[in-house]
Amino acid sequence: MVEVTEERFDEMVNDALDKIPDQFVSKMRNLVILVRDFNEDSPGILGLYEGVSLTERTHHHTGFLPDAIFIYRGALQNMCSTEEQLAHEVKVTVFHELGHYFGFSEEELHRLGWG
Repeated sequence: MVEVTEERFDEMVNDALDKIPDQFVSKMRNLVILVRDFNEDSPGILGLYEGVSLTERTHHHTGFLPDAIFIYRGALQNMCSTEEQLAHEVKVTVFHELGHYFGFSEEELHRLGWG
């Protein structure tokens, strides 16, 4: 297990977001990314996407609250032994959950290395 400050963890999330290609960033709308310690229902999961993926939306999809991506700091810290490993897993988790927002399947995400 490795522990970092909340500020350092937020930096890792921001660093991961900075690595998202511009063609994806330009399509991200009505989306919030939140850091929590653990998921109450499944404390071992690293991240969670809640919403309707872009590929599932219809032209009637307006007026909804933002979709949300949760990144679970405590779960990620528990699985990592170095800060470098934590930064890597944060990036993979951010990309994985954003992949769900864009409509990628689990199989596609694993193939891309965002497992």
